[in-house]
Amino acid sequence: MELTPKAQAVELIRQSQNVLILTHRDPDGDALGSLLALRTVLQRLGKNVDALFFGQVPTSMSFLPGYAEVKEKTITPSNDLIITIDSRNTGEDLKLGYKKIVDEHRIQIVITPPKGALMPEDVKVERSIPKYDAVITLDCSTFELLGPIYTEFPDLFFETPTVSIDHHVTNSYPAKVNWVDMTATSTAEMLVALIEALGRGENLLDEEVATCLLTGLITDTGSFQNMSTTPKSLTVAAQLVAAGAKHQEIIEHISSKSLTTLKLWGRALAKIQANTDLRYIWTELTTSDFADLDLPDGDDGSLIDELLKSATNVDFVFILKEKEGGVRGSMRSVAKDFDVARLAAIFGGGGHKAAAGFRVEGELESVRGEILTKIEAALQAAPVLVTPIITPTS
Repeated sequence: MELTPKAQAVELIRQSQNVLILTHRDPDGDALGSLLALRTVLQRLGKNVDALFFGQVPTSMSFLPGYAEVKEKTITPSNDLIITIDSRNTGEDLKLGYKKIVDEHRIQIVITPPKGALMPEDVKVERSIPKYDAVITLDCSTFELLGPIYTEFPDLFFETPTVSIDHHVTNSYPAKVNWVDMTATSTAEMLVALIEALGRGENLLDEEVATCLLTGLITDTGSFQNMSTTPKSLTVAAQLVAAGAKHQEIIEHISSKSLTTLKLWGRALAKIQANTDLRYIWTELTTSDFADLDLPDGDDGSLIDELLKSATNVDFVFILKEKEGGVRGSMRSVAKDFDVARLAAIFGGGGHKAAAGFRVEGELESVRGEILTKIEAALQAAPVLVTPIITPTS
């Protein structure tokens, strides 16, 4: 009998000794909590684990166990230097040699083709990346959303077995093993079952791991207020609290706001605009807003979840945040049947029905009009966006 995606993921992880864990750029609470929890579990199982992310993280997440150890983590290339030669025009029977220039402390490598001539553009020199038995991506619907690691080390994702664990309806099934459960409220919820399977009877859900996972559940369900909240998510949350998750500490960190953050909220609220015909409201924050208040680039203090989403008589809300190199859009549905993931997909983004996001290259001033035009065109073409029926996966 063919193994389910979950069973395939468990088996591949069990067989892997050197593991790389990744999540999407600018990770939220679910992405970061899931990454830190799985990192801890795999280390306890005796595996060599690298876990990293790219971009900004809300400062409220810095309390999570292990955060400081992965915050500045990068992939360190090995000491091997790889020389790749395009021999299509010269033949493959190349003669290699070298000579030492002692006085200049240099070594010259000489490559003699059997025919034709090699040009500098035919030779590529790069450092070798570490060898992994598996690459696990969490809460990420496509490899492109991982950040620069995918563009800088593309061979890593072709030469290494990959596992995608995700709950987004926009997942493109990019990995060798794709465990995608669109009925789950969060990736953290899915990881509870994965960790139980990996433990083989050993209890790996201790206080540290449970705190990371409960953070993911709480943030992705909006403290269990979002429409995505399910009976299962509440049951899993109770299980994590019973395992020692610091529920009150999580709420305290994600709910508390500094005076500076409140001032930032004031700027965003002052810029709110409404489209009553198409039933949405939106606002924006520029790089100067963050710089003037000396806030980390992109840290909006969960404004969209805690303030804009409380709006009435609208179907959805969104905020545009100008960041270095582009504009990030965060969208939340207010109407029960409205699917913001379909709007985010217009810009190559994704997410799930109640919450989604996207990224557009360019400065806010130059791309704002295009973003609004595309959103309004989509709404006029299909005023009510409803999520299709989803078949649960295991």
